[in-house]
Amino acid sequence: MNKKELREKYKNLRSDLSEIEIDNLSMDIANQSLQLPIWEKSYYHIFLPIQKQKEINTEFILHILQGKDKNVIVPKSDFKENSLEHILLTDTTKLEINAWGIPEPTEGIPIPEDKIEVVFVPLLAFDLHGHRVGYGKGFYDKFLSKCSSETIKVGLSLFSGEEKIEEVLPTDIRLDLCVTPLETYHFKN
Repeated sequence: MNKKELREKYKNLRSDLSEIEIDNLSMDIANQSLQLPIWEKSYYHIFLPIQKQKEINTEFILHILQGKDKNVIVPKSDFKENSLEHILLTDTTKLEINAWGIPEPTEGIPIPEDKIEVVFVPLLAFDLHGHRVGYGKGFYDKFLSKCSSETIKVGLSLFSGEEKIEEVLPTDIRLDLCVTPLETYHFKN
């Protein structure tokens, strides 16, 4: 399937899920993530979910990170440049929901991309080769291209992987891992 078809398919699949189902699947993903070889790192970037899009509830992974005293970084969107700023999440970080329904910090301490060691990547769909489909604006591909080659890219998906995504672009950044409620996919990059 091409990206447009996959976007439509997975938006529809997500829209059929109840809030309780999303929370249960999100908890399963958080539990699966505990098996990942990533927990010795210090700087973790995690997205905050767009509830109206029925995205995975990353609060469970956020609690794991905070419980392990990790530095947690959250994105702030720049829709003029289709880019992200990366803000350290602290006890005093004020979050607001922007016009697109994304919870994000209003201000805070910026963290450069090359300092981030693990990125939890949002997606609508992914394939067995580590390619992903997002909303199509390129925010995360642009961000991931600026990260260190050592940065571990972890997709989070409510659903299993597709066999193959058609129309993959050279600018599409592949995942290293993808965690679903039932299993973790490992990709060789």
